[in-house]
Amino acid sequence: MSTLTLGGDLPLNRLGFGAMHLTGPDVWGPPTDPAAAHAVARRAVELGVNFIDTADSYGPGTSEETLSEALFPYADGLVIGTKVGQSRPSRDEWRPLGRPEYIRQQCELSLRRLRLERIDLFQLHRIDPKVPAEEQFGALKQLQEQGKIRHIGLSEVSVEQIEDARRQIDVASVQNIYNLSQRKHEEVLNYCERENIVFIPWVPIASGDLARSDGALGRIAKQLDATPAQVALAWLLHRSPVIVPIPGTSSIAHLEENVAAGSLRLSADQVAELTAETG
Repeated sequence: MSTLTLGGDLPLNRLGFGAMHLTGPDVWGPPTDPAAAHAVARRAVELGVNFIDTADSYGPGTSEETLSEALFPYADGLVIGTKVGQSRPSRDEWRPLGRPEYIRQQCELSLRRLRLERIDLFQLHRIDPKVPAEEQFGALKQLQEQGKIRHIGLSEVSVEQIEDARRQIDVASVQNIYNLSQRKHEEVLNYCERENIVFIPWVPIASGDLARSDGALGRIAKQLDATPAQVALAWLLHRSPVIVPIPGTSSIAHLEENVAAGSLRLSADQVAELTAETG
């Protein structure tokens, strides 16, 4: 598995694991089978995954708790990134909440749930439009200066928003939706590549028309004796050297399939054919 460096000092294998599904239905409450969730997290680390992405809003709180129950004490070199700034008033609601005091409070709770003294990557899940952005960035900077977080990331942002943030903070990562069929953030990805900022695509596996057996993914998957999901992940790894996909699952079989995509090699013609397709 190829690697890159986050924030100049944290080496990451370029296939991570998204822990959103280590919760109950609708990303609400504890997992239905906690032992199975623990087993998935442990298997990810056994397979060489050393970057796990979660958020305080997953559960809320239960994804972080599940990870610490399964993995603490953590293996050397394991990087856990979590997110703040997305509240869950109910099962069906996801609302940005970026008040500085809330960001600081949620950091304390994430540290407690994850059993960490410092969070390696603390990402602003959404910029709250009701709170001045500089106040949100200022709260993250304060936490970094206090030694409670190591690196700062942003999520679902534009190039302009990244540049605004970088006037106050060092941005180590950007997490935007991006996959073979959803590429509205090409400009952001290209910016991250120029600036050596890690780009973490969420929902990294394409679906819909592209995933049909007669579509590009299906055809190339047959050529390589692979699954369409593996080809979609391999395309992301070929797309840019700053990309770290974080496919999530609650199944060990799917986890193993996803991680195996890291060794899948696409030809230049296959990459071009996939890139030419639109979702």
